[in-house]
Amino acid sequence: MTSNPISLMASPRRGHYDAIIVGARCAGAATAMLLARAGLKVLAIDRKPYGSDTLSTHALMRPAVLQLWRWGLLEPLLEAGTPLIETTTFHYGDNEITIPLASGSELPGLIAPRRTVLDRILVDAARKAGAEILHEVAVGDLFADTRGRVRGIEIRAAGRSSLRVSADIVVGADGVGSLVAKCVDAQLLRRGSVSAAHVYGYAPFEPGAGYHWYFRDGIAGSFIPTNDGLACIVASVPTGLFDQRFRLGHARARMDVLEALSPALAEQAARAPKDARLQAFRGVPGYIRQPHGPGWALVGDAGFFRDPITSHGISDALRDAETLARAILDGSEAAFAIWQRQRDMIANQILDTTDAVAGFDWTLDDLGERHRRFSAVLKAEVQALAGQPMPVRRAPFPASRPTAHHAPANQDEPPASTGSNLTRNRTGARP
Repeated sequence: MTSNPISLMASPRRGHYDAIIVGARCAGAATAMLLARAGLKVLAIDRKPYGSDTLSTHALMRPAVLQLWRWGLLEPLLEAGTPLIETTTFHYGDNEITIPLASGSELPGLIAPRRTVLDRILVDAARKAGAEILHEVAVGDLFADTRGRVRGIEIRAAGRSSLRVSADIVVGADGVGSLVAKCVDAQLLRRGSVSAAHVYGYAPFEPGAGYHWYFRDGIAGSFIPTNDGLACIVASVPTGLFDQRFRLGHARARMDVLEALSPALAEQAARAPKDARLQAFRGVPGYIRQPHGPGWALVGDAGFFRDPITSHGISDALRDAETLARAILDGSEAAFAIWQRQRDMIANQILDTTDAVAGFDWTLDDLGERHRRFSAVLKAEVQALAGQPMPVRRAPFPASRPTAHHAPANQDEPPASTGSNLTRNRTGARP
């Protein structure tokens, strides 16, 4: 007899949390871990199973590796078999530029973990810190009080009554199609100007390989060593070209792009098993969304998305998780204003430099300069992260005040008590 995992889902252990996080991938799990390490009661919910895979380029840039090291998670990732990347090579047509990654640095190199490894380790660390994580559970809506302040989530399941769980703050870490962003009608602050399409596949690689980034006029590709002796090999093209050439089959069109980039890269990709599955992302323009409001915040792709061509999505997710956690724990309106100002400053720079590459309006002669601009942004990001303390509470809660009702940084009134009036939010959450 086949059972429905949603109808038999686990229920939250509490009725109220300091923070509820919708989404438990890298952004959500990292936020849950940091808040729980600081002593908050945290619930994170994800629709997908624990340890499941997701579409990703895997490559971590230096800011993300620095954070994982600070959090004590770099060593577990290496112990899980994630290969250490010690060089990165840019292929501009037939010209190659190889850069050593470990020279003069405290970090040994870079890594590109499979999401089955990275997300699981972050979830495990969050649970170890005391966060409650529920997988294969769907959030159907948010609910708000009479002033429109978000007060919690509504969980809906087949064959069961909906369940409401309240929180001082609800964090949307639920990706590009964020339910939380839709529920709160988060304002779009900026939209990027371009989109690119990417087709991903995996093939065996020889130990010791580094990152390789390939560029020829109008096309790009990447070779990214990851776990299980496999490299993620990506073909990247403008979305318009994808619509024209990939409609009749991703496999042949991808191999044509890889062959045009580098016969050696195409030969490497051809080592994949014949039944290997490809994954495609047609692309959407990048965006920056309003990151917080009364009782809610957005982190990861829910708040800021840029094209995958610069492989900076996970780095953005981990950085914003730490800075958001610091704002929540500080307990002041000023902390949220500072968080948004800092996020917007770096997000605008990353979106600018990513669109400069993802637009495919470059020539090989000027592409190197665009990459150098992106590298300068990364160096500034690393310097900013290195100077930040770990997120901690600004002050302990008074002994007479229940920790479940701590007011977060963007709360303007006490949370509603049990039995208080609740009202429909902007997407129709019911009382």
